[in-house]
Amino acid sequence: MRNLDFINLHRRDDVRVLALRPCPDCVDLQWCLQQIEGWQTACRKLPFWAMDENGEAKTDVWFPPRISMEQCSSQETAQYKAQVAVRVMGGEENCGELVDLTGGYGVDFSYMARHFRHATYVEKQPHLCEIMKHNLPHLGLDNADIVNADCTDFLRTELKADDQRLIFADPARRDNVGRKVVALRDCTPDIVELQDNLLERAKVVIAKLSPMLDISLALRSLRGVAEVHVISVRGECKELLLVMTGGAAPYPDFYCVNIADETDVFRHNGPVEAPKIAGSVMQYLYEPNASILKAGVQDALCREYGVGKLHAMSNLFTSEKPVVNFPGRSFRVLATSTFGKKEIREMLKGISRANIAIRNFPASVDELRRRLKLKDGGDVYLFATTVADGQHMLIRGIRE
Repeated sequence: MRNLDFINLHRRDDVRVLALRPCPDCVDLQWCLQQIEGWQTACRKLPFWAMDENGEAKTDVWFPPRISMEQCSSQETAQYKAQVAVRVMGGEENCGELVDLTGGYGVDFSYMARHFRHATYVEKQPHLCEIMKHNLPHLGLDNADIVNADCTDFLRTELKADDQRLIFADPARRDNVGRKVVALRDCTPDIVELQDNLLERAKVVIAKLSPMLDISLALRSLRGVAEVHVISVRGECKELLLVMTGGAAPYPDFYCVNIADETDVFRHNGPVEAPKIAGSVMQYLYEPNASILKAGVQDALCREYGVGKLHAMSNLFTSEKPVVNFPGRSFRVLATSTFGKKEIREMLKGISRANIAIRNFPASVDELRRRLKLKDGGDVYLFATTVADGQHMLIRGIRE
């Protein structure tokens, strides 16, 4: 039995169980388990890499060890980065040279590279270079070079200035013993230290960073940041992109992105004005998506969409008439209540379960659920929050 036969036979099996079973001597079990586990992850994260147009499993793409699969971008976020790369390079296809200094499994590289005249993948780990070299033709890329090198050395010794080049970097977010790090200076490579080298050698530099990063600190540490992209997938913040051009601008453009069935983008530039505070809870309630909250530009929604904020710190918005295409979740308000026992009892009559959220409220969701004696789920949404006069309120709504 060949490795591929074993993989195809057990493609959907539990690798933890497979690892304990005997297998034929001619099968490289560790390699096969890596491929099976990688393919299973790719089915949800990288469907183009896992399945062909007929819904059959692809057998010609190799997958890396688990940690590289965990750290690589999803297909959706990689496609978004490719769109950004093309736009910032002028909007033309075959728009110059791409250099990815931190190739990894190569997901971001593969989606960006197909839009450039030439692309170079740089990676320090030989096994990832080998996998990428094998995968390139199967991903339809014939314009790329694979370089096994330290990215800092490659940057400083192999690259000269080129105003038609885009450099992409995704600094590793783990230290030398595998612990996760968040601070920009703790990542590898240190793009703060390298920023002059990067900007001297490229027209545009794009850095992919942790969603936990302090954006304001990053902007103080790096010069020439023209755009900040905060990317969420189905409401969960996944990554930050900083687009650096070296030019001086008073404010970067913020792109707050939520990728779901469709991609919503809220764009903001300039200082954020003080929000318009609503005097009461009106007919409709809105909760901004995670990218907007991470970017800290939620108060700009008041002017952009004509909504009022319930409280300066509550991050819930309201309006009398429905707002079309609000960047977040929208609810029709069914009832409101203070936390008096009689009011609460009347408001929750006939309700046994609800989706509960707290915003600027002095209790956890679990504590409030126990207090209200409600199970999780259903069509009812409850928001416990603080309104403009400082009073705690419970808002009952239904999704619009």
